[in-house]
Amino acid sequence: MYTILVCDDDHEIVDAIDIYLQQEGYKVLKAYNGREALDVLKKEDVHLIVLDLMMPEMDGIHTMMEIRKTSSIPIIVLSAKSQDSDKILGLNVGADDYVTKPFNPLELVARVKSQLRRYTTLGTMQDDKSSEHIYRTGGLVVNDDRKEVTVDGEPVRLTRIEYNILLLLIQNKGKVFSIDEIYEKIWNEEAFYADNTVTVHIRHIREKIEIDPKNPKYLKVLWGIGYKIESID
Repeated sequence: MYTILVCDDDHEIVDAIDIYLQQEGYKVLKAYNGREALDVLKKEDVHLIVLDLMMPEMDGIHTMMEIRKTSSIPIIVLSAKSQDSDKILGLNVGADDYVTKPFNPLELVARVKSQLRRYTTLGTMQDDKSSEHIYRTGGLVVNDDRKEVTVDGEPVRLTRIEYNILLLLIQNKGKVFSIDEIYEKIWNEEAFYADNTVTVHIRHIREKIEIDPKNPKYLKVLWGIGYKIESID
């Protein structure tokens, strides 16, 4: 049984989400501000968080910043803020998905299932020690069994989504993937809102693996076509 933490200062929304998630067999924990959510995470084994942005005491942005210091657990932001700039901010801070209010509970449940599926098959829950799958290009090294990334020997800390995008690209060095292809392979759903989501994560990866992100050595863009990892001997 997966455990979902739902954090929103609106008790009716939390209770409604609780009903729908429990119908799908999930265990649901509740919090009504960011501090309560962090307290729950210290005590409970949580597999996914549904997180509001505008809350008293500690808002969702600062809560995500604290969570991302130590965890790559999937986070779905649930917010009345629907501007692209708000979505980009949420993704920048560490959200894996962004759902705007008012929302369809069945769509939220579907997104929860999708995030958990990726987390268990592509993310940090995967634990296969049978052999090391190491991918290299120049000084960039991705060890997929250890879920480690280094550049010139220095460790690089990526979110789960960033890691999965980088892994997809480095496993296919030199191959160009369009934004839609990246979205569909990583998010495992049709690319309805792919542009901003993928672009934000690509920018974050560049900032972490490139010495000069404006003149990238590894993660290249082909304008109007897509992205690739350069093959470097």
